[in-house]
Amino acid sequence: MDRRRLIAGILVFGSIWGFAESIIGSYLNNAGLPSGAIMTGFFAVGLMSISRILYRVRGMQLGMGFIAGSLRLLNPFVACSICSALAIMAEGIIFELIWHSMSFDLREFRTPTINISMGIVTAYCCFTGGFIVTQILTPLTSSAGFYLSNLLAFIPTILSRGLLAAFIGIIVFPLTTLLRDIDVLRIRDRFYYAVTATVTMLCWSIVIVNTLLFVGV
Repeated sequence: MDRRRLIAGILVFGSIWGFAESIIGSYLNNAGLPSGAIMTGFFAVGLMSISRILYRVRGMQLGMGFIAGSLRLLNPFVACSICSALAIMAEGIIFELIWHSMSFDLREFRTPTINISMGIVTAYCCFTGGFIVTQILTPLTSSAGFYLSNLLAFIPTILSRGLLAAFIGIIVFPLTTLLRDIDVLRIRDRFYYAVTATVTMLCWSIVIVNTLLFVGV
């Protein structure tokens, strides 16, 4: 995989993820819906799985997580943007750990049972792991301080909330495996870079404009 193509892929998929977290996630949160589980199940797992299936390169999803988390930091619509950004970055790391030993020819994903199981494990671990990371790191970045007793008391709630993400993963992940026959290397450079650059800039522009409108600039 050409490094420039890979970087463009990381930027575009990470930006789409960050855009979804900032705009769609904020809307779901304001509507009183479980935005965290929904965003993890649909967008985090969906986009990271698609990118791994299309590019078949380790480390890409880690980069996507940091791009998406950085874009999420620009969004002021939810009180704790730092919490969300940390969770997103953690999800990228957790995905890489889960998928590290997966083969690049994706031979593991040739049966519905394996696809469903992988969707459950990936979505559940990404959500609960990301949630736990925020409960540890967020207090450390503020004056509140981290207390293990507070985390342990909240663990059952975190584990139960992950069930919705796991259910969504059952639906989303098997659908992403339908893309395994697509070869991104066949896409012409001119079209590939034009599309990835346009989508990336559009995602960042929309989030930045919404942020400026929100703060009244």
